[in-house]
Amino acid sequence: MRPTTPILFLAAALGLAPALPALAQEAAAAATEAPAAAPLPAITVTDVVPQPLAERIIASGLVAAVEEVQVAPLIEGQPLEELRVDIGDMVTEGQVLAVLSKSTLELQRAEAVASLAAAQSGIAQGEAQLIEAESASAEAQRVAERTAKLREQGTAPQAQADTANANATSAAARVSVARQGLESARAQLALAEARLENVELQLSRTEVKAPVAGEIVARNAKIGAIATGAGQPMFVIVRDAALELRADVAEADILRLAPGQKAQLRGVGMTEPLAGTVRLVEPTIDATSRLGRARIAVDGAQGGLRPGMFVEAEILVAEREGLAVPVTALGSSPEGATVMRVTDGVVERVLVTTGIRDNGLVEVTSGLNPGDQVVTKAGAFVRAGDRINPVPAIGNTN
Repeated sequence: MRPTTPILFLAAALGLAPALPALAQEAAAAATEAPAAAPLPAITVTDVVPQPLAERIIASGLVAAVEEVQVAPLIEGQPLEELRVDIGDMVTEGQVLAVLSKSTLELQRAEAVASLAAAQSGIAQGEAQLIEAESASAEAQRVAERTAKLREQGTAPQAQADTANANATSAAARVSVARQGLESARAQLALAEARLENVELQLSRTEVKAPVAGEIVARNAKIGAIATGAGQPMFVIVRDAALELRADVAEADILRLAPGQKAQLRGVGMTEPLAGTVRLVEPTIDATSRLGRARIAVDGAQGGLRPGMFVEAEILVAEREGLAVPVTALGSSPEGATVMRVTDGVVERVLVTTGIRDNGLVEVTSGLNPGDQVVTKAGAFVRAGDRINPVPAIGNTN
């Protein structure tokens, strides 16, 4: 009523005392009608509608070979005479990569061939000796049998019979010796053949061949070096030139990854992302960094990837359509996530359960229905029970 006091004094001064009651009533009516005419606050709201959502995990790591194959010489002690490939070359399985010296092994092969010929000659001699011994043994046995018959008839002395029996026994012993000599000759032949085969095998191994097809990524072999299996390998081959990203993943996200999930790979200098697939999720977590590791194979062309490159991966974990609201519409309370739902201009706080977050939207799996309206920004100065003037957000579907 304070604003009416100057008006009353002014009326009294002007001699309008009879009209004072009417003026006072008009002023009171104006004072009571002013609050009712105050406009409602305009608050931006968003319709709750189904949206296509995708859950992604961002990870990064270094590119490495899916499988590295080390090539070492299969024989030692021979100098390296020729190199036929270099780093970066693509090779096929069985391709000759390097050639070792053959001079020493060729001399050994000549010696083995001579030993083989000698062993074959020894077998021929052993067979002839066996035939001769068997023939002599048969003749001595017949003489012994005839002498025994003559002794029974009394026409041959006992000494002659004893001599015939001794000669038969001696001839049988020579047969046994000849047989053993033949077996020894055959063993010598087998040994000579094995030696020759071993030398032939070593000669074939003087050509260092690629065990698999792929790309040469390291070459430690040098002309003139003595071949040895100790130390560094002569060559390192990436099997089929296949590369993978070994991505480090947060401990909270690693359990959501599984083989077969698709990924997009991006690296420095790439104009287009590369497609990849999760090949393996390692079963351990690093105790120091608390990070897990996923191995993502590159699908198709590798687009200039090199081992050692740093690449970022966007792994698609889940994709579906569901009710969604802006992330800014979410609030928090001791009970969980909340939104401010608007019904007929009245605000109410609603508990919701959230799911996928994607591109500024968050999935609401329970608490809201299609067509509901929520306050776009949870930080707006509205409380449950307030009346507002809802203003649709720009780009709203309804």
